[in-house]
Formats: sequence, C-alpha cells, structure tokens
Amino acid sequence: MRTLAEINHKVRQGKAVVETVEAFKLRAMETGIAAAAKAVDIVTTGTFEPVESAGAILNLGHTDPPIKIRECYLDGVLAYGGLGAVDLYVGASQPASGRPGEPDEDSRERGGGHVIADLIAGKTIQLRATGQATDCYPRTSFETTLSKETINQFYLFNPRGLHQNFIVGVNGGERPLATYLGPLTPNLGNAVYSNPGALGPLMNDPDLAVVGIGSRIFLGGGIGYIAWEGTQHFPLQRRLPNQTPVGPAATVAVIGDGKQMQGRWVRGCYFKGYGPSMMVGVGLALPILNEEIAAGCAVQDSDLVAPLVDFSIPRRVRPTFGLVSYAQLKSGKITLEGKSVRTAPLVSIYLARQVATELKQWIEAGEFELSQPVAPLPSDRRFVSQDLWGSQMNLG
Repeated sequence: MRTLAEINHKVRQGKAVVETVEAFKLRAMETGIAAAAKAVDIVTTGTFEPVESAGAILNLGHTDPPIKIRECYLDGVLAYGGLGAVDLYVGASQPASGRPGEPDEDSRERGGGHVIADLIAGKTIQLRATGQATDCYPRTSFETTLSKETINQFYLFNPRGLHQNFIVGVNGGERPLATYLGPLTPNLGNAVYSNPGALGPLMNDPDLAVVGIGSRIFLGGGIGYIAWEGTQHFPLQRRLPNQTPVGPAATVAVIGDGKQMQGRWVRGCYFKGYGPSMMVGVGLALPILNEEIAAGCAVQDSDLVAPLVDFSIPRRVRPTFGLVSYAQLKSGKITLEGKSVRTAPLVSIYLARQVATELKQWIEAGEFELSQPVAPLPSDRRFVSQDLWGSQMNLG
C-alpha cells in the first residue's frame, strides 16, 4: 500500500497522517481496518513501566595521573568497573551499599536507577573509586562530583528494555509477599499487572513485522534505537488467533544518549522488601505499510490476555489461575476463585498515553523519521532454564 520511504518523505513535507494507537483503534472500529489503513501513515505507541534489566554506560575521561578503576561507587551504588580504565556500567537494580561514608540506612531505598535518573535530570552525584596500580595507570584512588556535562559518554543500555507481554501477579498464600511487581496481599487480595496492553509498543506489532534491530524509538524523552533482541526473548510463546502472545514473549534491548533524555521520562523507583529499579518511557512509531500491520494496531484490550501467576509458590514454574484479558484488568477488578479481586497497574497508563502523544508531536514537527531495521529480530528463540544443566553437572 505504501513504503517506508514514502512515509518518511511525507514526514519531511509535514504531510504524514499520524495517530496515537488509541485514536487509530477507535478509527478502525468506526470505519473498518481497510479504511483506517488507507487514511493513516503512522501509529504511535507508548509505555512507562519498570525495567529491571536496565542500566547506563559512562565514560568519565582520564584523570592526571590516570587511574584504572576496579571498584567504584556512585552515590553509594556499586558500578561495574571491569571494562576500560574509566568506563563504568551502573545497573538500575543495584542497591546502595551503605558502606562507611556512603548513604545511611534511611537512604538505602535507592539504587542505580535513582543515580541514572538524577544524572538525566541534571543533578550531580558523588564518585568514589579505587584503582589497580600499573605502570600506565599509577593512581589508586579518586573522588569527585559528576554530572552529565562533565563526563564524555552517558548512555542508557537496557538489555531488556521492552516486553511484548508479561504476567499478572497474585498471592494465593497466607502471608504478604514483596515482589518485583510490588506488594501482593495474601489470599488473593490483589492482582498487579505491568504491561499497558493495547497501548504497548510490541503488542501492536505481534509478528515483529516492522520492528527490528536498528528501529528508531522514543527512549526516555530522547531518540534511541533497538540494539538487539532482549534478554529472555521468547517469540515462540503460545499465541491467540490474532497472533498476540498469552504471556511473556518477544523482548528488545534498547540504547540511547542519556544526555538528550528528560527527567520526566526516566525515574528511579524502589519496591519495598525487594529492591530498586527504574521506570522508563518507551515509544514505537509503527508505519502502516499494509492492512496486515493495520490489523495488528487495531487490537483491543479485550483481545489481549495475560496469565495470572501465583507468587506464593517459590518455584521457577509457578501455578497459574488461567488467563485474564487486559480489558478486565483495566476495569479495576476481576473474579478469581469465586471472589472479587482488585487489580492495579504497575505501568503508568497515563504516562504511556503521554509517550505516544509526544512521539506523535515529534513526527508531525518533522523531528523524528522512522528507520528501516537493519535486521529482523529472531523468531526462533526458545526459553532455556538451568535446571537440566545443573542436574547433569551434579550427577557428574
């Protein structure tokens, strides 16, 4: 029907028809998919949710005399220094250590995600480093104050920065549970979900027909890219007839310049009893190249499901209470085991909508063109656990 080059030409001319994914779904319901596909060039999607497998790479610049950093703390958060001499990777889920001279007990509800968010917001952080003395790197310690303006490179690299779908957490046990989905109350007291459903970027391209390695994206309020398949990428997940997955499926790794990002779209967070993380706004612009892609973008929350997983069973494979639609989840309550259970989103639906809206505005202003992926995301990855390998090693 149209090509990506034709769409980008219209973007440059200011003539592209861009709609947020919610507006496009409404149009498709009112006019039909064929008419919606003909009328709209680009659909924008968005999410704003915790990303535990996330972090940032920093290059500090060399000191005089130079140092080869081997242990480093940023506002009390351990950063990995086993890279180049002054290259660091700080993980969003790394907690503050509480070491002497570092944050006290009351400040330990912080972690790498807070450090990254502070840098993006233009704040300063404290660095304390020790080094391995060598002939070319004789310095053994270094302390300073850093900001994003006083370092060479600062970019987000999230190995699993976007999920196609995820689970819904419930607690069928007798005691409260602190989880990566937040608190789960006992006896099926609540249900927590973290995917935006029909708003979600990858949920609207279920076959990964237009999203791939090299796709330009909205990342943290700046421009980013899909760098690779994400960790735990599982495209072979069982799917509904509309090709959307019934649980965790495709994931992508994302990368972008932290110096260009905005504090509104990257925020540190903390799950009491579990640990720190980071919430990031991510958006995809999907080109409507044909009716098949339009049909993927027209999917409704009532057409999407996620598994209800019981976290009270401390195993890798936990029992489920079946599947529930995102329409039911977003209604605020579901019925489970004959009782009414309140639901709550870990994802911010409001900010997910704002991501889609801001990305739409970028495109309409000619500030964001879509990119052709340089390679597709793998479609044949299986989920590998360590159970089998561990048992074989134990037998040996």
